[in-house]
Amino acid sequence: MQKVENSILQFVLQYAKMIALSPADVQIEMDGSNIIIYARKDDVGRIIGREGGLMKALKHIIDGCKAKNGGNYRINVRAREE
Repeated sequence: MQKVENSILQFVLQYAKMIALSPADVQIEMDGSNIIIYARKDDVGRIIGREGGLMKALKHIIDGCKAKNGGNYRINVRAREE
């Protein structure tokens, strides 16, 4: 299961970096079953997307992993302290 979690974290990190204006400032951590994306304040909205569309799409993909390994993941986006 650890291998699947690492794959999920890497996918979420790459996804967030592709969307962010400052990809070098994007960080990710896992706290239990919570995946937390830290980004600059101006990138938080870009990662979430209009009406949460990008975040919903990301959660939909992660739900596919849940079906495969039985894990349940929540994704949060937070502004980094500057």
